[in-house]
Amino acid sequence: MPRDPRQIQLEIDAARESLAATLDQLTHRTSPKRLRAKGQEAVVRWLQTPAGMATAGAVGLFVTFVVVQRVRHRND
Repeated sequence: MPRDPRQIQLEIDAARESLAATLDQLTHRTSPKRLRAKGQEAVVRWLQTPAGMATAGAVGLFVTFVVVQRVRHRND
């Protein structure tokens, strides 16, 4: 029994709409601005933890040490 062309067209249209919605979701999920914002939020949350604070303090101390050493050696 052959299928009705109108029914086939309706199924094609429904599939097209479903694919378009899926593509819109993927576009939203992989948006560079959105991914950057999520990354920044994650870093800020981590920096507020004890481990994050300790790491930031250690990095700050290390950078200060390197800068002081370079300034001292530049003047020699």
